[in-house]
Amino acid sequence: MQPLPWQPPVAFSIQEEQIVKRIRKAKLFVFLRQHRHILFDEAFQEELANLYRKEERGRPPVAPAMLALALILEAYTGVSDDEVIEATVMDRRWQLVLDCVDTEEAPFSKGTLVAFRKLLIEGQMDRRLIERTIELASQSQGVGSRALRAALDSSPLWGAGRVEDTYNLVGHALKKVLRVVADQQERDLVEVAKEAGAELICGSSLKAALDRDWDQHIQKDEALGMVLNVLQAVETWMQTLQQEDAQLAQSSLSVAQQIQAQDVEIDEKGKASLIKGVAKDRRISVEDSEMRHGRKSRSVRVDGYKRHVLWWLHGISAEQIESLPLQLPCALTTICTLSQVWENVLALPGSNSLT
Repeated sequence: MQPLPWQPPVAFSIQEEQIVKRIRKAKLFVFLRQHRHILFDEAFQEELANLYRKEERGRPPVAPAMLALALILEAYTGVSDDEVIEATVMDRRWQLVLDCVDTEEAPFSKGTLVAFRKLLIEGQMDRRLIERTIELASQSQGVGSRALRAALDSSPLWGAGRVEDTYNLVGHALKKVLRVVADQQERDLVEVAKEAGAELICGSSLKAALDRDWDQHIQKDEALGMVLNVLQAVETWMQTLQQEDAQLAQSSLSVAQQIQAQDVEIDEKGKASLIKGVAKDRRISVEDSEMRHGRKSRSVRVDGYKRHVLWWLHGISAEQIESLPLQLPCALTTICTLSQVWENVLALPGSNSLT
């Protein structure tokens, strides 16, 4: 059974206003309470609801908008799943955002939260959730969008967890192409996918749609060929679109083409296979072009960004420092970071006295 739309009140109650007055830091809680009805409008809630199967029986799931808000807060604050459940009962800031002030029981279980996160990632909606949140933060200026991006992207809930293999990278990029056109033409995503000959990448899980034994190299190559056939079909279909629609979708198509160029080789017989080894400066994320492979040590590989601990210098915050790719050596990133800090110091009013 699909969940019903979540419709918490927009106006603040007297009790909520009192809670807001007591929040001195962590303004994200206030921002999410103020803008949750915009972030989770009717259209986006319907997208989230479609992650669930349409079954007649069973208990209606917890509203996905509420669970999505909890995941944003979890990523931002860096707490565990168990601590999320505790916070919904013990922390009035969490209750403010989730519309459960003074509740004596958690509005959802740990299992429900974990299951929703899995659906969100499998449906490639997790990055969409983050990007919507950051875009809204940037527009409203209620909370620092750069600081918010740094916190969410570096969280283990999203960062390394959203690094995808070649099949899913190409599929993810092509699905973005279809979504852009569908939104532009005000059409259903499935309808557009059929028109483009790309039904394969339209489901919640590309790997499931490919239905291959991923331990067999021959079947993996067959699956790669199927994905590349969809890429070719979308490239051909794009040429039939109106110029404005094609231009809007071109950036996502270019990502798919970039991934093919870096990860795929074609032999003399025209058979596609994955390139052995890792291309230099390899792209590992569709949504974030700056994420890279890196190493914590010789034996431990990580994906994402290097994070730096910075002192506050004349009001400079972490959001004024850009994240640096992981593949840069630690010594170089230290130099770059200190250089960025100093540039920001010199840009501040009254900084002439420092030189």
